[in-house]
Amino acid sequence: MTSHAAHFPLTLPIRILLLGSGELGKELTISLQRLGCHVIACDTYRNAPAMSVAAQSAVIDMTDADAVTTLINETQPDLIVPEVEKLAVEALTQAAQDGIRVAPSATIVQLTFDRQGIRTLATNKASVPTSTFAFADSLESLREAAKAIGFPCFVKPTMSSSGHGQSRVTTAEELEAAWDEACAGARANTGRVIVEGQIDFDYEITLLTVRHLENGKIQTSFCAPIGHRQENGDYVESWQPQPMSPLALERAKEIAGRVIDALAEESQHEDYPVLGIFGVELFIKGDDVFFSELSPRPHDTGLVTLASQSQSEFDLHARAILGLPIDTTLLSPAASAPLKAQADVTNPRYRGIEAALVDPCALVRIFGKPHAHPGRRMAVAAARAQDITSARRAAQAAIAAIEIESA
Repeated sequence: MTSHAAHFPLTLPIRILLLGSGELGKELTISLQRLGCHVIACDTYRNAPAMSVAAQSAVIDMTDADAVTTLINETQPDLIVPEVEKLAVEALTQAAQDGIRVAPSATIVQLTFDRQGIRTLATNKASVPTSTFAFADSLESLREAAKAIGFPCFVKPTMSSSGHGQSRVTTAEELEAAWDEACAGARANTGRVIVEGQIDFDYEITLLTVRHLENGKIQTSFCAPIGHRQENGDYVESWQPQPMSPLALERAKEIAGRVIDALAEESQHEDYPVLGIFGVELFIKGDDVFFSELSPRPHDTGLVTLASQSQSEFDLHARAILGLPIDTTLLSPAASAPLKAQADVTNPRYRGIEAALVDPCALVRIFGKPHAHPGRRMAVAAARAQDITSARRAAQAAIAAIEIESA
């Protein structure tokens, strides 16, 4: 892969097509534009968060391959950066074949778009430990898979994010409802679900793993582990660093590196190096580490890095995909907590921000979404402190001070 280093360093600015313009895309756009890039923010609805800060914007059905291809042809980007899972992957594959770079690669987007692809690669090619799992394409095969794996287990769509469509199943009688929930919550209708055995883990982490260039050679660097708490598969708080034994941390880095290296090997036919940040989710039990999932982009739990690191996960992704130097230094323990809407609100307004910012070590990011609906993330607070317990308390206090009002 080092032969690709001749493509770098890039001459900036370049045109970047961002596919997905939510809160993570907004912060990434800011990081890219600080480096002079011309960002074209695309999403399925108007006034998505990244559109307020991008140079251009477009609204299309991103699952329509023809629409994505037309947009690529119209905008002529130097680089395509996917920021969501719900995409017409075939359009990215064609773009890569036409010589347009996709970060981290079109192949990786395709493999991680579907839980079946990444879980199979992690098990068969990277040979890393995971929970027991099976795939089912009907209610009948789901019953057979769940019986083989045992209860309790989790039923998830093969294509989804943020916990959508996920169910914890404790008895066979719950499987039909779980099947319906998975089909309804899928990002794309594959007609297939994954059944995962439950691991009695002590805690779970996100290990932000950065594949970048250093002196013309590809290197892999790691941020301090991020601990997080989820409800219904969606994060409700995160903190950094998560305390871990040296052996567990070493194993976590090894597993993350092996999975990403396996993904990079699958991308060798593409004409550019695999660069960027990967959010690798892992279960930890004692010193044992199990691979769970992977996102080839900034991770929602990584919003804590806005407060904790010298370069946030968005800065790291921007720098890595552009072939620029990175720094994963942790400056301070920190925590984050999102604000989730409780009701449907159009053009929401926010009060309590003054109270949220009384702590000088706290920050608030209002995402700027034009509509709120129950459970939707609308803002985040992050706070630095001397230790993660104090940081979690400060982040929770800051976000609790903010309320959403109807305009």
